[in-house]
Amino acid sequence: MRPDNQKWIFLILLSFVWGSSFILMKKALIGLTPIQLGALRILIAGGFLLLIGFKSLQEIKKKHWKHIVSTALLGTFFPVFLFAYAVKGIDSSIVSILNSLTPFNTLLIGFFVYGFAFKRKQLLGILIGLIGTIILILKGADLNPNQNYWFSILIVVASIGYAFNVNIVKKHLHDISALSIVAGNFLLLIIPALIVLVSTGFFVDFEWTESRASSLGYISLLAIFGTGIAKVFYNKMVHLSTPIFASSVTYLIPIVAIFWGVLDDEQLSLTQLFAGAVILLGVYLVNKNK
Repeated sequence: MRPDNQKWIFLILLSFVWGSSFILMKKALIGLTPIQLGALRILIAGGFLLLIGFKSLQEIKKKHWKHIVSTALLGTFFPVFLFAYAVKGIDSSIVSILNSLTPFNTLLIGFFVYGFAFKRKQLLGILIGLIGTIILILKGADLNPNQNYWFSILIVVASIGYAFNVNIVKKHLHDISALSIVAGNFLLLIIPALIVLVSTGFFVDFEWTESRASSLGYISLLAIFGTGIAKVFYNKMVHLSTPIFASSVTYLIPIVAIFWGVLDDEQLSLTQLFAGAVILLGVYLVNKNK
């Protein structure tokens, strides 16, 4: 299959998987604290990825490890905790919308830090996508006036981490496979995540209740599909395309997340549907060949 076709398949699959991850976080937080959710997400995903990708670690050379460390921290470790606390504070669909800042940050960081060029058309597409995102945020705030939107800052910080991550993968890790990058990330993160989980008293105070069992089921789905498999797909998409194209998946994620939010009794308005269409227009402009 042609790379141009493959990258679109990865984009659609990741939109669905990551769009579903926010509702899974929301459900998992019923029986877990945000810090437990983040640590368990890393541990479960890490175990799964090392099981299927341990042999791929041979591809990582000495020159790659400093960049593997950077992507592990900026693309996984800090964001999983930031997102867990944000979902605890505001609607999961709103969190997914705020994550749409990632392409804008990717473009800026790619240009000013890593020297990647971009076209005016791509900047226009990103700005249009941001307009759609702002409409969704304002309408969400109108529908949910009692939520603490200071939690939004956590997602802005996470989106900057994601922007650095995708540029580092494209610039410095383009010569090793997507699976080896992710396996290397989680090889480094398993011990810190275990220390974090132990510090919460999880193994001492854990009581097996129905809500806890459900939470562990949700976090397992999130870790294996939303973190493990999805990160392999994402790094593969970065290899096949550009950092801006790869990060534009965050413009499609809110559409899926809002759908799940509506099923979970979160509110949706016609204005938000219109904003979703604006976001799709932005994605189209960012990735239009001619």
